[in-house]
Amino acid sequence: MSKDCYFKENGVDHIDYKDVSVLRKFVNPHGRIFSTKRTSVSARNQRKLAQAIKRSRFMALMPFIER
Repeated sequence: MSKDCYFKENGVDHIDYKDVSVLRKFVNPHGRIFSTKRTSVSARNQRKLAQAIKRSRFMALMPFIER
């Protein structure tokens, strides 16, 4: 059974790098981005998600590494 994409289910068109609460759902406790198999996000949205997480890290909204 495959789950649907989180962003398609919730009607999200643009993945915003400033929405840290949503981005944290796709990052493990050590700060690594979960894979597509783990998140069940479509390939296109996984690329957008990774870019948004990287932007939020660069803008210091999210940490690169959590301990």
